[in-house]
Amino acid sequence: MFDRQKVFGWLNKLSPVQLIFLFYFLAVFVSTVILSLPIAYQDGVNIAFIDKLFTAVSALSVTGLSTITIADTLSTTGIILLACILQLGAIGVMAIGTFIWILLGKKIGLRERRLIMTDQNQTNFAGMVDLIIQIFFVILTIEFIGFLILGTYYLQYFPTAAEAYFQGFFGSISATTNGGFDITGASLVPFKDDYFVQFVNMLLIIFGAIGYPVLIEVKDYLFARSGNNPLLRFTLFTKVTTLTFFILIVVGAVFIILLDTGKFFADKSWHEALFYALFQSVTTRSGGLSTMDVSQLTEENHLFMSFLMFIGASPSSAGGGIRTTTFALVVIFIITYARGGNSIRIFNREVYEDDLLKAVTVTLMAIGTVFFAVLIVSIVEPYSMTEILFEITSAFGTVGLSLGITSELTTFSKVVLMFLMFIGRVGIITFLFIFKTTKKSGKYHYPKEKMIIG
Repeated sequence: MFDRQKVFGWLNKLSPVQLIFLFYFLAVFVSTVILSLPIAYQDGVNIAFIDKLFTAVSALSVTGLSTITIADTLSTTGIILLACILQLGAIGVMAIGTFIWILLGKKIGLRERRLIMTDQNQTNFAGMVDLIIQIFFVILTIEFIGFLILGTYYLQYFPTAAEAYFQGFFGSISATTNGGFDITGASLVPFKDDYFVQFVNMLLIIFGAIGYPVLIEVKDYLFARSGNNPLLRFTLFTKVTTLTFFILIVVGAVFIILLDTGKFFADKSWHEALFYALFQSVTTRSGGLSTMDVSQLTEENHLFMSFLMFIGASPSSAGGGIRTTTFALVVIFIITYARGGNSIRIFNREVYEDDLLKAVTVTLMAIGTVFFAVLIVSIVEPYSMTEILFEITSAFGTVGLSLGITSELTTFSKVVLMFLMFIGRVGIITFLFIFKTTKKSGKYHYPKEKMIIG
């Protein structure tokens, strides 16, 4: 017999991180059930349960890796349901739940605010409800504008206005949420010569990957400027995130061109090469959409793009990976230590040692996780190490790019990728905190002793 008191008692014992994981597992279950409904598929189409589960996890983690072709498999209803799951994954389970709670006029308590803080990777309770409202406002506004622009522009590509705007609807959501799914059947390859479509999609991917706090700060800054309020300043997080994000895009595009100058880009004009490389660099942040078959690039480029996908997007965004701020702190720490410094200073601010410790921990854990995943998948799969690494980092970075082997993987490898997509979405630190105990720190310390390092 169902005992509500026991269930609620057990839930109250869980930490916020453990509750977040429980909610995400429930979201995966519900998403899988939704994508198992007959109305979600075209007539005569039937796929294995593992592929339904894989699609659900990929959508909820806004990755875009897929073992099926969405355009040939899902019905119109199924595509709309998939778009809803992408929204849930991008904005966050707790954010969606909180917004519904607000619409119902319910009060958001301290426990709910702690869950929002954990889900959105924030550091304090202040303004959690306001943050959720602003995230909804910003993301839905961006998606709506993207839908209008793409839908209207697609009128020249599709025979009916309904089809054009439906493509614009799903394309805007997929790009903004960094979902990486497409309903063209060939990603954005049909628009490889249309720079306007590419530019709009790059902007949407950037908006989704650069981080919600950054978007909110930029919005507040623009409104403050219009209201002649000179007191508003960008936080250190926004400065470091934005600078690192765009440096990675520029450096990524340059190296993608250089590593394929004599091959893929050999017969391309300067503007073709620029947009191909720029789009692939942007999409490795976490976008997953592509204007080309990335398997045509050299193995060196595949390795480099794996590195970009490993870094991923910014914290508190729709993307995964170790995140841009983590990468920036680790690089700055190495440079500072090599120069004999003992504190991290950026933009006339010092970084807390705890944040640096988290950055190093995330990086080491991520390297270990990816290495172990590559090792065990390579044991059961016949593909090259580069192909497997590309697939693994694409899953961990919740990017969705593939060299075309996803659908051919064994069930075991698909489970590994699902685990990586899940971890990439919630973050390494959040995952580690599942095992965090509430033990009190000791009242005494052991003697310290020097270790030989390096």
